[in-house]
Amino acid sequence: MAMLPNPLPTLATDPTGRSLGLDLPAGRLIDTTTDGSWHEPLLWCADEPARPGDWSALLPARRTAGLHPVLIGSGGGHESRPEDWGLSPAMMSYAGDHDAEEVLAAFWEECAGDELDTAEEFPGLAPAAASGDDPDHMAAEVVGILTDQDSWLARARLALVPARRSADIPAALGWTGPLNHENDVARLCTVLRSWEDRFGIRVVALTFDQLVVSVASPPTTLAEAGAVAAEHFAFCPDNITQGSYSALDEYAAKAVLDQPVWSFWWD
Repeated sequence: MAMLPNPLPTLATDPTGRSLGLDLPAGRLIDTTTDGSWHEPLLWCADEPARPGDWSALLPARRTAGLHPVLIGSGGGHESRPEDWGLSPAMMSYAGDHDAEEVLAAFWEECAGDELDTAEEFPGLAPAAASGDDPDHMAAEVVGILTDQDSWLARARLALVPARRSADIPAALGWTGPLNHENDVARLCTVLRSWEDRFGIRVVALTFDQLVVSVASPPTTLAEAGAVAAEHFAFCPDNITQGSYSALDEYAAKAVLDQPVWSFWWD
């Protein structure tokens, strides 16, 4: 796998990012991992909470510098600083080396029998949804809602991460939020890539143990939502088994069908 050039070191001498075609607010570079300082910055993070319009202002960074925006939040009292998250990029493989259906089928086989009390095999990937909103436009709308003063992410800060695509952000950071479910988050990013292709998702927020994606083209029928719900269960069983849903069908109807936001939490 060819490594992407990391433009973040440029911000050490050019904190505004103007040489990269950006106009950044005050922020800092973060390279803290469980093994000490990484050999290059993992992300740039703003010092102050995101304001209306900040997300859209940072979107050009993807085209000009290969940097993808993401909200960094505290997640209800957990560690609020990425430095305290236990980032571990050395644990990550490359998302492109895995197959989404194989990854989900393996998770399903591991968890479904015990948690869903079923012997059924993984039903396979859900079909792609009909085209909906523009993914970047939907992401900006969702971020606006998430950073509203009454939202649980009202104090979230914007960050920039060097990655091939939005779906790769967690692995590029070495994020370990799903550690009790999967050590190598690149395998989960393989699934996120597939959701990008089929449903127009964007990774819009991360906390210590939560992942939030915007969904430009969510399922619009219960049958489609049920198929996606099976993928969600394999991806993050805690969403169903430790959530407020009595069954996968209820989760499909309430958390997947026509929903522009999918959220995942790992215990």
